[in-house]
Amino acid sequence: MKRQNFTKLKDIISSFRDKKILVIGDLILDEFIWGKVSRISPEAPVPVVWVNNESFMPGGASNVANNISSLGGKAHIVGMVGNDERARILKGELERRGVNIDGVFADSERPTILKTRVIAHQQQVVRIDREKVDHIRDSSIKKIAGFIESVIDEMDGLVVEDYGKGLITPKLLDRIIPMAKKKKKIIAVDPKEKHFSYYKGVTVLTPNNTEASRAAGFEIKDKASLKKAGLELLKKLKVRVLLITLGEEGMMVFEEGKSPRKIETIAQEVFDVSGAGDTVVSSYMLSLISGANTIQAAHIANCAAGVVVGKVGIAVVTQDEIINRIKEEIEKAR
Repeated sequence: MKRQNFTKLKDIISSFRDKKILVIGDLILDEFIWGKVSRISPEAPVPVVWVNNESFMPGGASNVANNISSLGGKAHIVGMVGNDERARILKGELERRGVNIDGVFADSERPTILKTRVIAHQQQVVRIDREKVDHIRDSSIKKIAGFIESVIDEMDGLVVEDYGKGLITPKLLDRIIPMAKKKKKIIAVDPKEKHFSYYKGVTVLTPNNTEASRAAGFEIKDKASLKKAGLELLKKLKVRVLLITLGEEGMMVFEEGKSPRKIETIAQEVFDVSGAGDTVVSSYMLSLISGANTIQAAHIANCAAGVVVGKVGIAVVTQDEIINRIKEEIEKAR
């Protein structure tokens, strides 16, 4: 990354403020149980965790909305929860972070998804999932699509966050994607590997290396196979931008009619990759609707991901943290 780009990237990041993004996807409540381990259980060969405290965070699509809000944007969340205490906690956590929850609908037959992580000495010991992943009912699709139609004119862009928990279905996307295109709205998707056929025609798709490999039908193991997979998926899905994230190796940007561009990252210690994809799609979308080109947006998203993987648990990033990370990358590239 060149020093002369810093001012432009900083201006783009500063323009995130008050951009309105509609986030549609699987809503998850993340519970964290924090403690320490001092012995092994006499009942089974497992650690005994002495609990110090517990906390909740918005997860899944809720974490995308949380990232947008943390970066200064205006996030509006759309999804399903149950009629339960978990829903009350999740909606409270979202409102506390400035996320609009007018598009959150309740279904008494569908419990709010809860993921409980037990963490000791900055290491995850176990995760417990409570969820129902059947496709949502047609009546719920009608409610969600109707709500999106009522607010889409106010939005600068749409993010679809697919965790494969039943909300993102072909029936729902068949209503959302044409609607967004008609209104000339950018629509970005953080995909589920088994659902790539759902996303044909969206603006931006942000799979990780593993998801792209499985969608392409062969292993991405080097630059040649990465380029082959990216170009094939770009053509097959007819998306404007395919952004494949590569972990510590950065990311690759594919666009129709252009050569693929590799975005490098600086080496660092990684504590937790949970939610990194949420941070990428959030910062990439905010960058695009704030005037960035596809490569500038990728640099910003790459730096945002670099910040968040250095934190423990489901984390978010701020404008200042991204700007400082960009400075670090420029200095190390000298």
